[in-house]
Amino acid sequence: MKAMKKLNEKDIIKIFQKKKFIPEDIEIFHLGNQMCASNIDTLVESTDVPPKSNFIDIARKSIVSSVSDFAAKGIIPKFCMISVTIPKKISKKHVIELSIGFKKACKEFSLEFLGGDTNAGKEIVISVVLFGKAEKTVPRSGAKNGDVILTTGPFGYTSSALEILLKKKKSTLRFRNLAKTRFFHPNPRLEFGILCKHLLTSSIDSSDGLSACLQELSYSSKKRFVITEFPVKDDVKDFVKTNRLDLKDIVFNGGEEFELVCTTPSKNLEKVKKIAKKLKISLYEIGFVTKGKHLVLENNGKQHRITDSGWSHFS
Repeated sequence: MKAMKKLNEKDIIKIFQKKKFIPEDIEIFHLGNQMCASNIDTLVESTDVPPKSNFIDIARKSIVSSVSDFAAKGIIPKFCMISVTIPKKISKKHVIELSIGFKKACKEFSLEFLGGDTNAGKEIVISVVLFGKAEKTVPRSGAKNGDVILTTGPFGYTSSALEILLKKKKSTLRFRNLAKTRFFHPNPRLEFGILCKHLLTSSIDSSDGLSACLQELSYSSKKRFVITEFPVKDDVKDFVKTNRLDLKDIVFNGGEEFELVCTTPSKNLEKVKKIAKKLKISLYEIGFVTKGKHLVLENNGKQHRITDSGWSHFS
């Protein structure tokens, strides 16, 4: 008997949502006359948490993941619910640290904690649900010909951190500390997303990797996304060179950056730059949108297809 093709995460989501599948991380719904938004995101210890992680950081990151989705839509999250599965072997100290992390994150992002649920299991699993009021939102499907492709920060640090933590790759102390900080304590671009939502045509958060989110924007908008520059700093390039790694792989196929990847018309670019400067965000112009399909890298006048090799839970 011929083996069934292995399903990936997107295939499974499509099965659950059937023909109603809409590739967005935020659900918009009516509550009376009010338009509301909600999302849920789940952190699983075995797939999302490197060894020796700080439990306060784990709790915060579970909330950051949902906040970043709201940032991509330009929506302010207001309420939070949390479900936690905890193994019996966990210590009281670690439970207290998780509690501290949740409380600090709710305060950091001005979230009102409504409650949640606890259960026992084989590993830590945290599901965070956020709610907010939806007004103007930024879709994934709105990119237009001639739009500029932007990222709200550099890429490559989280991939580098995992190379250091899991594969013991060489690095300077300064770079190691910076990469680990960016991995364990990411900053979602919530204020940027809210202030720029009227200036952007499409937006997505980069939790699954740069190649994956660019592919999603290209597919949803039915446009060709042409990448002309890597959003990367020299210290990442030096780390890659020292360890003989692939720069394209480190930059495009990581994940967990929680930066925004978005498009804007050229006429809005200066306004977007002004907001980014005010928020002390390093904005990267990495390419443009044009007629056609697929995500491509342009080099010396030639275009090469970029495949989606970002993070997938079932790959």
